[in-house]
Amino acid sequence: MFLTPRHSEIVQMAKDQGRVLVDDLAAHFSVTPQTIRKDLNDLCDQRLLSRVHGGALFPSGIENMEYEERRKIAADEKDAIGKAAARLIPDKASLFINIGTTTEAVSKALLDHRGLMVITNNINVANRMRIYPEIEVVIAGGVVRGADGGIVGEAAVDFIKQFKVDYAVIGASAIDHDGALLDFDFREVKVAQAIIANARHVILVSDATKLERTAPVRIGHLSQVDTFITDRCDIESVRAICRENEVELLETRR
Repeated sequence: MFLTPRHSEIVQMAKDQGRVLVDDLAAHFSVTPQTIRKDLNDLCDQRLLSRVHGGALFPSGIENMEYEERRKIAADEKDAIGKAAARLIPDKASLFINIGTTTEAVSKALLDHRGLMVITNNINVANRMRIYPEIEVVIAGGVVRGADGGIVGEAAVDFIKQFKVDYAVIGASAIDHDGALLDFDFREVKVAQAIIANARHVILVSDATKLERTAPVRIGHLSQVDTFITDRCDIESVRAICRENEVELLETRR
């Protein structure tokens, strides 16, 4: 669904601050509180925000957002992260690309590479890359998740275990301040764990909003990653984990 400029700015403010208040927004945009309440209700109907008394919160917790809605959040940041990840991957490399809107941004940035072998459990990635003759696409078998085209389950895990690749590009629904990488679907987590275990260099791609969210299922830990690419990381404990474990932290906004 199309977002008006004011709606987009409200979502960005909620992302940056965690919470927005009706009265503050009304003053900021020079509109009535009633107009802002309607804006917030519209954004909550799209599940871009969560309504609370007096305002709204940026979504977090056990409920994940719909895939198309997630694509709208931090789209520019994801594009920059995708380009930064693509610069790390040489021609003629083999790699896994996992489920996620940020990993899809990486796949888009890789389209000018030559001689790649891409193994993915993401139908959207496979569909985008399959028409490029310089890229060989191998797609995992398993249960296709209707919401986002992700392929999950034990069959996908067994398929991934057949390979040992140069790079893995993975995402996470949330990154805890203790370095835990988290997701919502335990079936997806099993695939992500197999991907991490069967790649020589693991690249985690995640915009800064994931540092403000939580999710119930553990993928692994930031220390298992070789490179962490984000738009910015303002959480000192996460920065410390990267330093202590020799994880390369790349911030596209710094």
